[in-house]
Amino acid sequence: MKRKMPSSYAILFGIIFLMVVLTWIIPAGQYNLNEAKQLIPGTYHHVTQNEQGFWDILKAPVVGMLGDDKTSAAMPVSLFILVIGGFLGVVNATGSLDAGISSIVKKYHGKEKRLIIVLMILFSLGGTTFGMSEETLAFYPLLLPVMYSIGLDSLVAVGVILIGTTVGVLASTVNPFATGVASQAAGISPGQGIIWRLVLWVILTTIAIIYVYRYAQKIEKDPKKSLVYNQRKTDLASFKLQEIDTMNQNQKHVIVAFIATFLVMILGLIPWQTINQNFTFFANLRDSIIKIPILGKMIGSDFPAFGDWYFTEITILFIFMAIVIGYLYKMNESTIVQHFVTGAKDMIQVALIVAVARGIQVVMNDGMITATILHFGETTLSSLPPVLFTILTYIFYIPMSFLIYSTSGLASATMGIMSNLADFVHVPKDLIITAFQAGSGTMNLVSPASAIMLGVLGIAHIEYATWLKFTAKLLSIIFVVVCFVLTIATLFS
Repeated sequence: MKRKMPSSYAILFGIIFLMVVLTWIIPAGQYNLNEAKQLIPGTYHHVTQNEQGFWDILKAPVVGMLGDDKTSAAMPVSLFILVIGGFLGVVNATGSLDAGISSIVKKYHGKEKRLIIVLMILFSLGGTTFGMSEETLAFYPLLLPVMYSIGLDSLVAVGVILIGTTVGVLASTVNPFATGVASQAAGISPGQGIIWRLVLWVILTTIAIIYVYRYAQKIEKDPKKSLVYNQRKTDLASFKLQEIDTMNQNQKHVIVAFIATFLVMILGLIPWQTINQNFTFFANLRDSIIKIPILGKMIGSDFPAFGDWYFTEITILFIFMAIVIGYLYKMNESTIVQHFVTGAKDMIQVALIVAVARGIQVVMNDGMITATILHFGETTLSSLPPVLFTILTYIFYIPMSFLIYSTSGLASATMGIMSNLADFVHVPKDLIITAFQAGSGTMNLVSPASAIMLGVLGIAHIEYATWLKFTAKLLSIIFVVVCFVLTIATLFS
């Protein structure tokens, strides 16, 4: 009987159990804290041992969700994940994203190779902003016949979508499931470090487009160079081109509102005055509006300026825009609620994984071993050059993302430790988040633990070994580029 890979929950509970055992072995310790509640390097000292037990294993995910005086709650990010799910549930019910891609495909009829560029940018944008992945499944049956109709193959079609979204997620700028969860675990704003993540996204998206486009050109000139040429006749019979519908006016309005939602989120999360202390436009605008009689009170006096937003504000934004999008599509109130709840249900697993993963920190903090592990890192890693530490963090997260396939779970489980270690080596926490996302994204491109990737390869009749051969050079390029960008970012941060 074939053994299945354990679930993320099983792996995370296994790590919690391991941490409980370690509270009996590793000496307990603490650091002194400054007024900002940050650890003061060089102040580590031993304290009375506080061994954890079976009850603490059961309690850890609950405390992880609700938080206590030692560990911050996962509730804000878990709620945001559910709300994002509800928002996407309403958007998907309108069919606007599917219709938008379909209309683009129709518009580029006769110029299909240009679709590679346009669609990869769009899919990469989806990956970097809201972690687009499962949402792409509907596009493969649409794109496979298009690519075969112009003499290309299934690897081009899958490459456009899967590589496009993966490099987007790899260089997540504001992706709530990666950037959001990791930032909350590290105790910083999701907007910190967005400039370097944007640089990485532009570079990797460009490289990915060139990579897929060059392969398409090669097999267009000589179809026999296709890695799936031996099954071409079968694929041509399987993937037949069908008539593509166009967008209606309501769907166009939804697309505009959808894009506007993420633009507002980005504007709200970027710490403008941290980047440049003289950039006070949004703060001044907010103050001016609040001072307007009646209007200021109607808006709310505690409405934060762009740059000061966090999980509360972006959660409110997505709830509000889900309602707006529903009404733009002429849905009634009960239909909006129905689709919102359905979408939120799809995200329950992710929301719970965040809490279970946070339980690892709960056990470590309650068992007083977090500081001891950090002290070990301080004494062994503090002599490392910052650049080397950042690159090693990236390499560390490549295999870790195979063990814990959930991006949100991996961030919650490890970012508390890794971000604090960064302080000792004088590396900004946001660069550790960038390294984490890059490591996770690199593995996602070929991970056999990815149900989405394996499902897509099945739809496209592509063997896993063939996919590895197709992506091997791209993986090498991605690795080098990420190391280079992390090096430059560390040197100039």
